[in-house]
Amino acid sequence: MTALEKGITANGTGYAGTTWNILGQVYFPKAVTDSTFAFETNSDPGQFVPVHVHPTQEEFILVQEGTLDLKLDGVWVKAHAGDLVRLPRGIPHGYFNKSDKPARALFWVSPAAKLEALFKQLDNMTDIEAIVKVSAEHEVNFLPPEANE
Repeated sequence: MTALEKGITANGTGYAGTTWNILGQVYFPKAVTDSTFAFETNSDPGQFVPVHVHPTQEEFILVQEGTLDLKLDGVWVKAHAGDLVRLPRGIPHGYFNKSDKPARALFWVSPAAKLEALFKQLDNMTDIEAIVKVSAEHEVNFLPPEANE
């Protein structure tokens, strides 16, 4: 079991200096243990993560800057800076920056499961079919494209 290491992960940096590029979005891991995984995302206008499901994890999103449009269990909602989004396991969800300004959010999932390993593998991947396949192998299941409408 990976123990939580005390300390601070500075603003704009990732834990142990790690940064991932996942389809053009910058991801910074903030804390990593077996029981939880926290990461920050920076989404430029037009960037998104399509609707998907975590069958084994609870997820939370704290919007730090900007606005995110989210599709939660088939319903469109908006989350603004300071809002906390709660995502029980098994709920289809995706987030989209439909605004004209960057958005920044802190995500955390529990348990961590295979998410850190997934992000390591997705870093700089560009083949969407491969991304969907690798994600499914790490317990993140993307829905068909029409789920994003």
